[in-house]
Amino acid sequence: MTKFLLAVHVLAAIVAIGPVTVAASMFPPIARKALAEPGDAQARSVVRLLHRICRVYATFGVVVPVFGFATASTMGVLGDTWLIVSIALTALAAVVLGALVLPRQTAIMEGIWDGVGAVTPRTTARLAMFTGIFNLLWATVTILMIVRPGSTTGA
Repeated sequence: MTKFLLAVHVLAAIVAIGPVTVAASMFPPIARKALAEPGDAQARSVVRLLHRICRVYATFGVVVPVFGFATASTMGVLGDTWLIVSIALTALAAVVLGALVLPRQTAIMEGIWDGVGAVTPRTTARLAMFTGIFNLLWATVTILMIVRPGSTTGA
């Protein structure tokens, strides 16, 4: 059962978190292009698509920690420091995504499409910073999951 849970956990992380990190990283430069060239319908459409990818896959990403907890429970590592740190960083990444990245994407997208709000290059730069923080948190969690300090596997 542990192998099944671990496989689902890893696959869900690849399928759910991977697209969010890529789409979120692509969003600020495409948004800047759409802002600089208001008549560029393709850039505007890509901004909308990237935001949708981020929202949908972020929702699906809830599966990752659910199967992570199940896997950790069957492996008996719920109290290990590396896992507790990973859980905290995952929670922080979720907060960054849910409170800082997605709302700013929405505001920028609405500004591009509807002219609502004041969207500036500084707005997209700040979004890029928060996206970078989100990506860095996930990279750190991934490294902790692979290295697992104190592991007896020699990894």
